[in-house]
Amino acid sequence: MKRLVIPTLCVAALLTIPGVSQEAIPLYPGAAPGSTQENYPEKEYFSKTWDTEVVANVTKPTLTVYKPSQELRNGTAVVICPGGGFMALSINSEGNDVAKYLAARGVTAFVLKYRLAHTGEDAAQEFRTLFADRQKFAEMLKGIEPLAVADGLAAVTFVRQHAAEWGVSPDRVGIIGFSAGGAVTVGVAFHYAPEGRPAFVAPIYAGGMPKDTPVPTDAPPMFVAAAADDQLGLAPDSVALYEKWTGAHKSAELHIYAKGGHGFGMRQQNLPTDHWIDRFADWLELQGWMNK
Repeated sequence: MKRLVIPTLCVAALLTIPGVSQEAIPLYPGAAPGSTQENYPEKEYFSKTWDTEVVANVTKPTLTVYKPSQELRNGTAVVICPGGGFMALSINSEGNDVAKYLAARGVTAFVLKYRLAHTGEDAAQEFRTLFADRQKFAEMLKGIEPLAVADGLAAVTFVRQHAAEWGVSPDRVGIIGFSAGGAVTVGVAFHYAPEGRPAFVAPIYAGGMPKDTPVPTDAPPMFVAAAADDQLGLAPDSVALYEKWTGAHKSAELHIYAKGGHGFGMRQQNLPTDHWIDRFADWLELQGWMNK
């Protein structure tokens, strides 16, 4: 949820990766289930509050597809859920830049714009104000979080159903999410239907760990990462999620960094958190998802 800072040469490399292309497709053929027709438009703008590009007022969920070159394509796909407190999406460091990194390594990546609460001029500033009043924030979540999780579930199912169109295997479709997008990922990890089972799940500095919901009997492998100095205090949720998964004798890997704060995403801070995504790629390779 903060500004992406990457050296110019790195940005140029990301933007000129051979074979990486993208297209945006609607997640649903009509209005999103459970939503009424809204008359305010989705918008993307630079938020001074978070010092980064954000997307707000999403009412019509979409998937933006980043395709690797045919030579690199390994048959694995991942749905990416950016964070932003269910009021915005940090679309670059927790979305597009993650997709570019993975597509450059042969993974077909889908950035999900899931439904968000209605906000005004600056969703990031509204989040900061609302989050200070935890009761009001919780009330907002009751209305929008189930819709966002439903979009995450639908996204994995959609990609599995259309896998052949992108040259991926339906049993190699995973999901990764950050902060609020991590909560969406957690929701998918616990509540998928058989036709929407993710091959792997990766909640990154996520909240929303359900206490009473059992781990699915066929739960997929899980990768978890967070920073101990998370300003929102979410690191314990990551530890608890890891312990719940391993307590059910399911495969999981946990990375807790001493520093990095909340929302490190793809930002470069000269800290070990700069390389979390390399550890994620190592884990994908260990699980066999990077093999053709």
